[in-house]
Amino acid sequence: MEQTLSSSESKWPKWVLAVFPLLLLIGLVALFLALNPLAYFTGAFPPLEELTVERVLFPENGRVQLQVINGGPDPVTIAQVLVDDAYWLYEITPGNVLDRLEQATITLSYPWVNGEPLPITLVTSTGLTFGTEVEVAVESPEISAATFVAYGLLGIYVGVIPVALGMLWYPFMRRVDQKWVNAFLALTIGLLIFLFVDMILEAVEISEQVPGVFQGIPVIVFGTLFSLGILLAVSQRRGGSPTAVATFIALGIGLHNMGEGLAIGAAFATGAAALGSFLVIGFTLHNITEGLGIVAPLTKENPRLRTFVLLALLAGAPAMLGTWIGGFAFNPFLAVLFISLGAGAILQVIWEVGKLLARDARRRGDTAVSWLNFAGITAGILVMYLTAFLVKF
Repeated sequence: MEQTLSSSESKWPKWVLAVFPLLLLIGLVALFLALNPLAYFTGAFPPLEELTVERVLFPENGRVQLQVINGGPDPVTIAQVLVDDAYWLYEITPGNVLDRLEQATITLSYPWVNGEPLPITLVTSTGLTFGTEVEVAVESPEISAATFVAYGLLGIYVGVIPVALGMLWYPFMRRVDQKWVNAFLALTIGLLIFLFVDMILEAVEISEQVPGVFQGIPVIVFGTLFSLGILLAVSQRRGGSPTAVATFIALGIGLHNMGEGLAIGAAFATGAAALGSFLVIGFTLHNITEGLGIVAPLTKENPRLRTFVLLALLAGAPAMLGTWIGGFAFNPFLAVLFISLGAGAILQVIWEVGKLLARDARRRGDTAVSWLNFAGITAGILVMYLTAFLVKF
């Protein structure tokens, strides 16, 4: 009788059946590398080169530093550096030949002018050029206790304080009718919808600075879906209590504020945010409604003061971490990853707040999509849009 595949496979242990395809794959790759069939197609074509300038620093007057990475498949040799259309002497560490994904630091002795733009172009040995332009040249902050505290205070001003101020509306919200409480929840949804869109657009903008090999756009998509899935799973285990929903709102806003802090820290470090106190005031007004959104689900609860403090820190303190990273060690890939994780968290919070509205509507035999709730969503989006005029730079 003819032997079937199922009867033959039952003779082998499970681990052999699991490893066998992997062994075949390894053998196939080894054979491909040994034969190197692509050698017949390479000919005299030049190598594929891609250089990305991740950051430009101005440590002191007369000195410029560039942090670059080779994101292409082939080694890249940096042959020349042009500053403002003039060739300039430079030093490069560890060397001018960069292998795939290798990073290097280029140091120039150049008399840059404070407050003026500075175009810089890298020329490879094959003649390809890769340029960047600093919009405003300003001296980069040194890593010291004073600057560390300064960036931390900046994070408090734009993150913790606005959230705490917004939470002061809690006593007022406890005294209004339930339909108005639902309107405030709808307002929260509007705020979060704006934050989600803003985070996605910000991540897409930063992804242009990410080397192509790191695939910035897929990181945005899968980072968003990953955090959304994780938080949905956690929420199913913890339930949809008002305190849990408020915690998820604070977590989502905290991740958003960390991404916001990254952008602020990097902007202040490079001089792009020279708006000073006006920018801080603008972010305070822009973020104050976030505290309102956090306490909206708690109007029927009696949380302790410690709960409010923890929620304010969960939502606002990540802005401090963001400003430190953005100011001292900004990395476009990590920025895109953090912002996309925050976007997924915001989506999960929108889902949780929507369930609160739907649950209350079923209890009262009403619809969650009332004109008042729709007006709340619209007002939330409009408030965030109008206050964004104060913080966009």
